[in-house]
Amino acid sequence: MARIIVIDDEPGICRIACAVLEAAGHTVVAYPDGRGGIAHIKKDPPDLLVTDLFMPEMEGLETIRLARDLQSQLPIIAISGVYFEGGDYLEIAEKLGALATLRKPFLPGDLVDLVARLLAERQDGER
Repeated sequence: MARIIVIDDEPGICRIACAVLEAAGHTVVAYPDGRGGIAHIKKDPPDLLVTDLFMPEMEGLETIRLARDLQSQLPIIAISGVYFEGGDYLEIAEKLGALATLRKPFLPGDLVDLVARLLAERQDGER
């Protein structure tokens, strides 16, 4: 299956995301902020990236921008529970290159389904 990076500073969310993706057959590596994830992408590009938007050190919008610069075809899922009046950070994430978004809290099955869909779309695009 796919090699996936999950970036989230909330240990509970990260554990759940990793567990359900691994149960679906994927190999998953987790980082608490974007710096670790970007370093990993530079040395060993994944098949898909899942990133939170609000984290210490390097936040998700910057992580998405840098990941997109490093690997232009990388499927990226942005996740966040933050919403502010007059806008939505998940919409901004899509403008910066996230192919899909999930609002926290999300159902684990929704993450697995979204990952499967994006990986299938990527595979279809490579044919």
